[in-house]
Amino acid sequence: METKDSKKVWPEEVRGPIWAVASGKGGTGKTTVAVNLAWVVGEKVQLVDCDVEEPDAHLFLAGDASALREVTTQVPWIDQSKCDFCGLCAQFCQFNALAVVSRVSLVFPELCHGCRGCSMLCPHQAISMVSHRVGQMEIREIGPRLTLLTGTLDVGSPQAGPVISAVKELRDPRILTILDAPPGTSCSVESTLRGVNRVVLVTEPTPFGLHDLKLIVELVRLLRLSFGVVINRMVPGQDLVRRYCEEEDIPVWLEIPEDRRYAEAGARGRILVDEFPELRAAFVRLVDQLKEADG
Repeated sequence: METKDSKKVWPEEVRGPIWAVASGKGGTGKTTVAVNLAWVVGEKVQLVDCDVEEPDAHLFLAGDASALREVTTQVPWIDQSKCDFCGLCAQFCQFNALAVVSRVSLVFPELCHGCRGCSMLCPHQAISMVSHRVGQMEIREIGPRLTLLTGTLDVGSPQAGPVISAVKELRDPRILTILDAPPGTSCSVESTLRGVNRVVLVTEPTPFGLHDLKLIVELVRLLRLSFGVVINRMVPGQDLVRRYCEEEDIPVWLEIPEDRRYAEAGARGRILVDEFPELRAAFVRLVDQLKEADG
């Protein structure tokens, strides 16, 4: 997927749109919506699993990983023979990734944000930047029209942002892309949503669902993104979310009813739109609304 073509800056008219599927909390059915949306889109599409701390789109989409690539960041390495232990680097680093203790210079790579300031500041050129692995990416071809790109953060690595950025860059910019964002409203979500054309917010009709929907709505509005809502597990009479959307002039693009059959099929890793014709029709309408919004 990462080809010479993907490195080019393509003119606007040949760039594919980017849709993101997000939610204010985990467990709303966000990945289910993203996978089924990609399945029915009717054209060549890339599904990018940006929930790098716990990617799970591959559980629904069978296919062998055709390529594995490491994700690395740049962290400082200190040549102790050149270091005079002045401590300027440690004083400069706002993230406490460096320390000088008893004439020993220490580096904590998991805290480093890769700004390179320490290496530029060192009066003895004792600091150089080296690669530090933080995760990996894989590509799976799921049939002729669907490609799954997955980023996975290494266990113990605290920074999801570099892995999210790397897996987003792996996409072919000429093809429609659907991003499965991490849940919540953290920095990882903001990193995922940067540069998208449309956001699908998945929620559930409960007080907790409404509370967290309000948080993610605040974020997408701050980013000035166009968005709409999918209400999952909708039950007649539970109108909290629908009323909120009406008051805030937020379009409700789809309501998926509460149905034990849907839950059981999802738990078995099935594609819901293949199992239930009524859901296929509903997701096709969702695709039409997203394309109409794209103009």
